[in-house]
Amino acid sequence: MDVDTGMNGESVRHLSHSVVTTSLLTLTSEDYVPTHLLSPPPADTDPHHSSPPPAPEVDANVNDRPCDESGDFLPLGTPPCPLAEQSPDDWAPFRNRTEFEMAEFLFGRAQMSAPNINTLLNLWATSLLKHHDHPPFADHKDLYKTIDNILIGGINWQSFNIQYSGDKPAESDVPPWMSEWFDVWYHDPREVAWNILANPDYVNEFDYRPFRKFSVNKDEHRFQDFMSADWAWQQADIIVTDPSNLRATFVPIILGSDKTTVSVGTGNNEYYPLYLSIGNVCNNVCRAHQNALCLVGFLAIPKTTKEHTETEEFRNFWRQIFHSSLMKILDTLKDAMSKPEIACFGDGHYRRVVYGLGPYIADYEEQVLLTSIMWRWCPRCLAPHRSLDDDALCRCEAHREALFEEDIFSSVLWSDFGIVGKVVPFTNDFPRADIHQLIAPDLLHQIIKGCFKDHLVAWVEKYLHHIHGKCEAERIMDDIDQRLAAAVLFTGLRHFPQGRGFKQWTGDDSKALMKIYLPAIEGHLPTDVIRTFRAFLEFCYLVQKNVITEDTISQIEDAICQFHHYHQIFHRLGVIPTFSLPRQHSMKHYPDLIRLFGALNGLCSSMTENKHIKAVKQPWCRSNRYNALGQMLVTNQRLDKLAALRIDFTKRGMLNSTCLTDALHTEGSTDNAPDARRLRLRCSLHEHAVCTKRKCARTVPALAIELSILHLQELVGRFLFEQLHPCDLRDHATIPAESFPVYDGKVSVVNSASSRFYAPSDPSGMGGMHREHIRSCPRWRNGPKLEGMQGLEVARALCFFSFKYKWVLYECAVIHWFDAIGEAPDEDTGMWIVRPSFDGRSPNISVIHINAIYHAAHLLPIYGTDYIPRNINFSHSLDAFRAFYVNKFADHHAF
Repeated sequence: MDVDTGMNGESVRHLSHSVVTTSLLTLTSEDYVPTHLLSPPPADTDPHHSSPPPAPEVDANVNDRPCDESGDFLPLGTPPCPLAEQSPDDWAPFRNRTEFEMAEFLFGRAQMSAPNINTLLNLWATSLLKHHDHPPFADHKDLYKTIDNILIGGINWQSFNIQYSGDKPAESDVPPWMSEWFDVWYHDPREVAWNILANPDYVNEFDYRPFRKFSVNKDEHRFQDFMSADWAWQQADIIVTDPSNLRATFVPIILGSDKTTVSVGTGNNEYYPLYLSIGNVCNNVCRAHQNALCLVGFLAIPKTTKEHTETEEFRNFWRQIFHSSLMKILDTLKDAMSKPEIACFGDGHYRRVVYGLGPYIADYEEQVLLTSIMWRWCPRCLAPHRSLDDDALCRCEAHREALFEEDIFSSVLWSDFGIVGKVVPFTNDFPRADIHQLIAPDLLHQIIKGCFKDHLVAWVEKYLHHIHGKCEAERIMDDIDQRLAAAVLFTGLRHFPQGRGFKQWTGDDSKALMKIYLPAIEGHLPTDVIRTFRAFLEFCYLVQKNVITEDTISQIEDAICQFHHYHQIFHRLGVIPTFSLPRQHSMKHYPDLIRLFGALNGLCSSMTENKHIKAVKQPWCRSNRYNALGQMLVTNQRLDKLAALRIDFTKRGMLNSTCLTDALHTEGSTDNAPDARRLRLRCSLHEHAVCTKRKCARTVPALAIELSILHLQELVGRFLFEQLHPCDLRDHATIPAESFPVYDGKVSVVNSASSRFYAPSDPSGMGGMHREHIRSCPRWRNGPKLEGMQGLEVARALCFFSFKYKWVLYECAVIHWFDAIGEAPDEDTGMWIVRPSFDGRSPNISVIHINAIYHAAHLLPIYGTDYIPRNINFSHSLDAFRAFYVNKFADHHAF
């Protein structure tokens, strides 16, 4: 654990003015070993630091054997061909590193407009006149021209037009959409796949063949990355039935699309981006948004007058234009889905590759469009739309074709099978592709926004109105909002100052509300409702785990059963007429989808939502709004070129240090350069300013007064005794205080510490490491001791400080312990309950080494059945309530 002097680059202020946030810590409950404390393993165990697992089972027929450019296999162990010699000073088309990084900064990071670029460059040129020098670029046109001259990374945009070609009514009655041409813009998906395969950043995060991994202690399949699951293995078995495909590399093509609105206020501008990735890249790369998901096209959005919007002809045209566009865009991949082609990989080797259409990431509305079914039917199974939770067979293309061959009437297809018979799915044009099997799970739209926000939260409000009437229901809803506003703050957790009463919900709003909603409604709703939410939340957190075993799948199935059992209360009381809801029904298919596609966090629609920002919304904001799509295409192409050039420069070792360091090194000395001296002086002045502005306690007695802990000197002495005598087995509480060392030197007080640990199920980088800030809150008084939570205990940090004793630096925390209530989690919420610990009437306070802190913990008050006062907010919660839940839904690591 590292101690920070402040957050977000801000200077540290007096402790009594520290930002009020959560300050609960989880600590090891075993006897503290000061110098070599071993934290208990997290829920997401780092595979690189655990006992070696058994070797994964791999498909021997699809073995990614390297070959030469002609496709002839190389002997095993042959190194890749050396890269063409390039000068380490070749920054082409830029003249030097400064130009490249300036272009990347202005166009990619700052996204500066053309007029502002011109202003900046003019000011820069003015400052350089006296030196007879000039800035990197003359103006924005010079900058754009240089970026356009980058030879790698940019894939040309192509387009085609689509028009209705069916029967038309009389000329006077022809709807406008029948005569209109619709444009589709796209990249060649084959070239996009080549770029991903050739990216050296993915070399160590890339699966070249399907495999099966099993747990160490028991023969249990571990589902993680896409290639570790059953679908890729099954596809490989089919591919190798053709002898020409033996020893090739299987590359699953993952697609995703989702309409997005860039501006409601300027005419409801909608765009329909199509994205592409490949299943070989590991999930951690996809979730870290490392450009493994690429923009591949913009689909057409047919529009017409309100008179014709609901007509069957227009709906069928909408469906067919969608499928026809996908067929056309993906056509260049078709031949290589049956016979291998040669592609270069990031490790420098060439390999034979065989493509295959993989999962398609889409929300329910688009799943209906993809599978050509009627609204309210399931895209994966044949369950009747009025009773979706009945057991039913899976849908498949073979069944669909059989129905068509029987020449069944369209009305029967609609009513009995929910099939739109006049539309041909795009997968019919490609080998081994069954669209019903390829529908990916949609955690964001179907589960988090659909089931939680649109169903459960809405049902709570309906229940309250149904049982209590309008006036009392609104009073209860106001109290729930007050409880949400009073939730203790936590790093990375959104605060709801007005409760849940906001008009436009985002996915992040729903995710944040899920984490604190359960304790807020407890006391106002029956136990079965509370347990419904608990089962649903546990389902959500289980399916988002980074590694899923058969045991985890059993827990998921149990959570689904519990959810279906307890949510019947809404039906029994007449709140909800039916549970036949497609989004809720989709939960039933998740165990099978995990077995097919691996851990689902690598296929979540939140990745496409995030990509919307960079690929659609930001380029649109940079346009002049007139025929914006063309400008957006150019912006994306330039961004792709800059990203590819950075990868190339990095591979050649040209970006290992900062631009300034390189410049100083080129001058011949980094010690005597005036710029370096000036830079170090500025840093020293900044640090000095920080120190002089702080007015924290500088001695242990002063800190004792500040924290109102009069025996702090004794606690520090006991802490030093434990550090100096780690092998002393005596109960330190029985040792006289006179035996403890006395420290009367200076102390350095800070407001926060940071903990880094392996938690790949939470937002993290490619390595899965998650950083969490823990802040001390000296104005809050209450504390913990806890047993039973995986050997951890809970405490509240009142202060972080450090000091040197006999030339050894000790970094410490003053904490107040919390006690656990009961021997097991609460039956209704599934969360442990804790309360502040007292020794008689005095708070149970200790001084501990920060290495004993495992990670931050989030406490939520137990509100009970009473209405809470309106003047209580999050800064009072830890002092105003007597007992708290340890919120296991704060993040995936806590769960």
